[in-house]
Amino acid sequence: MHDFHYRGRELFCESVPIREITKKTGTPVFIYSTKTLVDHIKKIQRAFRSVQPIICYSMKANSNLAVLKTLVREGAGLDIVSGGELYRAKKTGCDPKKIVYAGVGKTNREIEEAIRYGILFFNVESVPELKAIERVAIRLRKKANVSLRVNPGVDPQTHDHIATGKAESKFGLEIGTAKKIFLNRNEFPALRFCGIHVHIGSQILSGKPFVEAFWKVLSLIDELEKEGLEIQFLNLGGGLGVIYSDENPQTADEFAKNILPLFKGRRFKLVFEPGRFIAANAGILAAQVLHVKETKLKNFAIIDAAMNDLIRPTLYDAYHEVWPLVKSETASKKNYDIVGPICESGDFLAKDRHLQELREGDHLALMTSGAYGFVMSSNYNSRPRAAEVLVKGKSFFVVRKREIYSSLVNGESTPKFLAKRK
Repeated sequence: MHDFHYRGRELFCESVPIREITKKTGTPVFIYSTKTLVDHIKKIQRAFRSVQPIICYSMKANSNLAVLKTLVREGAGLDIVSGGELYRAKKTGCDPKKIVYAGVGKTNREIEEAIRYGILFFNVESVPELKAIERVAIRLRKKANVSLRVNPGVDPQTHDHIATGKAESKFGLEIGTAKKIFLNRNEFPALRFCGIHVHIGSQILSGKPFVEAFWKVLSLIDELEKEGLEIQFLNLGGGLGVIYSDENPQTADEFAKNILPLFKGRRFKLVFEPGRFIAANAGILAAQVLHVKETKLKNFAIIDAAMNDLIRPTLYDAYHEVWPLVKSETASKKNYDIVGPICESGDFLAKDRHLQELREGDHLALMTSGAYGFVMSSNYNSRPRAAEVLVKGKSFFVVRKREIYSSLVNGESTPKFLAKRK
């Protein structure tokens, strides 16, 4: 599952005590395990080894360059959703033929950069987007590879904010619209229609929604093949769930067992876009207790991490387990709300947790923070963003320095008229 564990009373990442890291970096700090990242991508590679898919890690989950390079070295491609993510992909040395480009709103500049770099294909979500890619490709005198993202109208039974396969979602094309585009593909001479993409959401625990969605897509492929079209790639997206609390998600092996029979005898190449499955349990957010506030109704542990560092609890009401960096054998237990110092009622990291009695200066770990943690952080309340650390065996490396106050005003300027004294 992950490589965070106790040795005696002390919490370790692989073979490094977390306290050793926090002493060097301070808190809050995101800490990632190389071994967990590698183990998780290998689980998918092994589960689907019979079909040799292209596995494009979804970098929106965690886009630190050290994390990306770790996965690219293991054979991963990358799923990107912006020009900035393409920039990062280039920095990793990822083979452009293992890069797929999703997102509902790509700018002309982003499209041009991706075509010039020679990515595998764009995941296209609308007719206007197709037209935009066509215009850029014509101007560049190049052919652009596109895969149409279909919306199968399937409820993935996850949080509404991360459900993308429902009929009312902004993502993808209705199946009938997609079929019409394929049949009229000659209207886009600068585009090469090479695949179909389907992604129904994130943190999906059951195999049933996947199977339902994939059957609908296969029916579309059957109809297209009868018309003489050949689908080169079927991109199945991501969405595999992980354990945050008491969930019981399917394993990679179970997922493969559920879906591989659907594709037996098919000629297309499968593409996967896992993100959370690889990164979530590979990371924690370590923080320090600033104050303990006790009231008649609640006990609050006010820590130096906040919603600007980890917004998932505020945004999704998400659950992250809270572990002490050092377990006490004698401390009594109390219920706490773990909250940050930001001036918002929504600034909480965990609610009503039964933990060992906390004191000022204690350190805590917010578990399963490797995905949608730092990448969603901000400078709200003018708070510098946290440091990031990668652990490998007995060693650890600061892979992003903590921001300092001067970082907060980089790029800002004051008009001359404001410099004049009244």
